[in-house]
Amino acid sequence: MLTARNRRRKPLKIGISPRLFHPEAGSVGLHSKSVMYLEESVAWWVMARDVMVFMVPVITRDAKLSRSDIKLKDYVDHLDGLVLQGGADLSPTSYGEEALKPEWAGDKTRDDFERELLLEFVDARKPVLGICRGLQLINVAFGGTLYQDVPSQHADAIVHRHEEQYDGHAHPIEVVPGSGLAKLYPQGVTGNVVSIHHQAARQLGRHIKVEARSVPDGLPEAIRLDADSYVFGVQWHPEFHRLNDSGLMDCSPILEEFLSEARKRA
Repeated sequence: MLTARNRRRKPLKIGISPRLFHPEAGSVGLHSKSVMYLEESVAWWVMARDVMVFMVPVITRDAKLSRSDIKLKDYVDHLDGLVLQGGADLSPTSYGEEALKPEWAGDKTRDDFERELLLEFVDARKPVLGICRGLQLINVAFGGTLYQDVPSQHADAIVHRHEEQYDGHAHPIEVVPGSGLAKLYPQGVTGNVVSIHHQAARQLGRHIKVEARSVPDGLPEAIRLDADSYVFGVQWHPEFHRLNDSGLMDCSPILEEFLSEARKRA
């Protein structure tokens, strides 16, 4: 007979927003289709704590196939939390600007979907964790803006994306004293974070507070929504931090805090 002590805890159900691949003109096969996919490192990082993950598919009102009456809220009702994974640039039109270069046009379709998904979780008082693009989406969803391109728009910026090193590129961050992130690391934070981005938070959104900055250029590296709902974002990629790598920041406390918030509402 199972007892309260040895009974397995019911696993959390965490949703992860999808990356999108849009059809390429003139292509055939898979490249001629719309594809939603999940980067495995994100899934594995979240699943490391006995968590079930579910990719939340894009739901559009003009879908070509019948999808019954399923709404985003139906996913929110059945999930305990949301992770916004990295990926394509945000469209500058999502924060009231035009793209300065065609290659910075971003993915407006994904922006609109993830903004709606984020706000549904906020309304339901369920926690949200943003990674890289996810931090940027959180900032924009609450009225903030972005640097369309850090190297050309921020004087003296350090290298935040290295094309050849990719997930092997890292840089140091500085945690804001007294912040929620600082409370997770009472002994202080040492080490670097994996950085793969060329856009970054510029003007902060409503009720958004910075909890970490890159060194020495001061760009926001962690933000938190100052509200009843748990919404936290990091500009780096914790899923690429290798275990027992003393040169990289241990991101376990961040994942534990997010999942703890999810358990409170499960």
